[in-house]
Amino acid sequence: MNELVENITRGLVKNPDAVCVSVVHKGSLEVYQIRVAPEDMGKVIGRKGRIANAIRTVVKAGALRENRKVAVDILEEVN
Repeated sequence: MNELVENITRGLVKNPDAVCVSVVHKGSLEVYQIRVAPEDMGKVIGRKGRIANAIRTVVKAGALRENRKVAVDILEEVN
């Protein structure tokens, strides 16, 4: 799942080396935190959050096949 989130995000941004995906476990929920460079935030979020919602939908669909609960957070990487 981590690889899926990372590959999708790297394909969207100008600086793929700055993409960092980490997993935080909160009980049975897995929260995937995506960190991108400040200049790439708009590309990952998209207009009115459409791209962010699409990423969340794809990840949740993949997790559904494995009976896992997941969430995706997009964070700005602080330099």
